[in-house]
Amino acid sequence: MLSTLLINYEEAVAIILFGIGFTMLLFHRNLIKKLIGMNIMDTGVFLFLASMGYISGRKAPIITDGVQELSAYINPVPAGLVLTGIVVSVSVTAVTLSLTIRLYKRYHTLNLDDIYMLSRHETEDR
Repeated sequence: MLSTLLINYEEAVAIILFGIGFTMLLFHRNLIKKLIGMNIMDTGVFLFLASMGYISGRKAPIITDGVQELSAYINPVPAGLVLTGIVVSVSVTAVTLSLTIRLYKRYHTLNLDDIYMLSRHETEDR
C-alpha cells in the first residue's frame, strides 16, 4: 500500500488538494475563502490531469531526428486540457471576485449567512 502511494504521489497530492478545496467550499461561509477553495480544487484537477498525461521516457510531440512512431511521444491532449482549464479558471476567478466586490459594497460583509439575511430584509421592506 505504501509503496503504491509513493509511486503515485502526484495523484495522491492531487486528491488531497481537491479534498482541501472541497471542504473549504462546504464549510467556510466567507466568499473569499470559498473562492480560494475553488482555486485549490482547480489546482488539484490540473495536477491530476498533468500527471496522467506524462509518460516517463517519452518526449514532447515534436518530430525530431525523423522519429515518427507514436510510442516515442506523450499525448498532448492532457496538456491542452490543463492550459484551457487554467484560462477558464482565471476567468471564473475574475468574475467571481468582481461579484464579491459588488456584494461587499452593497452589504458590507462577505459572510453568506449575513448577506442572505440582509437580502431577505430588503425584499421584505419593498
